Amino acid sequence: MLEPSDVVLFEELATINGRVFGIATLNAPASLNALSVDMVRLLTPRLRAWAADANVVGVLLQASGEKAFCAGGDLRQLYQTLRDCGSERNVYAERFFAEEYELDHLIHTYPKPFLCWGHGIVMGGGVGLMAGASHRVVTPQSRIAMPEISIGLYPDVGGSWFLRRAPGRTGLFLALTAAPLNAADAIFCGFADIAVPHEHKAKVLEGIGATAWRGEPLADRAALSRLLASAAAGADVPASKVRGHLDTINALMAGDALIDMAERLRTLHSDEPWLQTAASTFVKGAPSSAALSFALWQRVLHMSLAEVFRLEYWASLGCCAHADFAEGIRAVLIDKDRHPKWSPARLEDITPDLIEDHLKPRGEMPVELATLGH
Repeated sequence: MLEPSDVVLFEELATINGRVFGIATLNAPASLNALSVDMVRLLTPRLRAWAADANVVGVLLQASGEKAFCAGGDLRQLYQTLRDCGSERNVYAERFFAEEYELDHLIHTYPKPFLCWGHGIVMGGGVGLMAGASHRVVTPQSRIAMPEISIGLYPDVGGSWFLRRAPGRTGLFLALTAAPLNAADAIFCGFADIAVPHEHKAKVLEGIGATAWRGEPLADRAALSRLLASAAAGADVPASKVRGHLDTINALMAGDALIDMAERLRTLHSDEPWLQTAASTFVKGAPSSAALSFALWQRVLHMSLAEVFRLEYWASLGCCAHADFAEGIRAVLIDKDRHPKWSPARLEDITPDLIEDHLKPRGEMPVELATLGH
């Protein structure tokens, strides 16, 4: 059993001119490095300390094991609180989401080069960690997804912000269908920057150590980009399915009525298994999640990143106060029967009042989110 202090490992990589790169390693491979409160509470203060240390010129965030960078948020403890609290105030959930979103925002706004090595499974909360990094590496083995519709949630961790910025209507499609992405998809959608063979990681670390970093963020970011470009040579990455089906995706997601998009997905008959599976996942997903994802899509276009995280905080607490989130976790992670009973069971029965109730403030905005961007 890992001690709480062991779920993230920290070290510093010395470079040729005496400066150092901070290295943080998610260290819970048995849970596919699911992001826990303990991890967040270790990462945030250490990243802040490295940001303030003039001798630290950059950060690498990586993970133990070969299967996953991070398979999402650790929802098992949250599930127990959902069962215990019902629609009443859930203090654990308040801290869980506030501290996770504070960490995600810190990565998005980090003042130094921030390299995230997104090898293997990168889902949900893992995408939240990767999306904000200045240098986001995927490998040919990377498998990325925002699967929240299957557990009665919505693509949070800033997903409302970065999915809105994906090409065309691909972000909305991914929110509604949880379609899995490969490395080329992640780059095309804007969630990653470059594909590097995983076996070249040692070369990247060696290159970081051999570089005379200047301690000037813009120059050092450019140097890190050049180093990664050199290491990327020879990466054999399958073509992007999202790019290949962009016109179909945009047609499926056309218009301003979710019910129209739903009908197109329900009646889709495609020879492409990836598209057909995406449509099937939507049909099986939580109607409340689809409606909430679409409402957020409509609202966030002109919001700042900080404003989006504050809106997502209320949305996440709203999900905790309604039944579908706990039911989705039960069906997928606890009982694993894969047969959730959604309430309401049909998208046609979702009312505007239900969505507004998901988005309304519940208590006070936590100070760490209230002061984002200040």
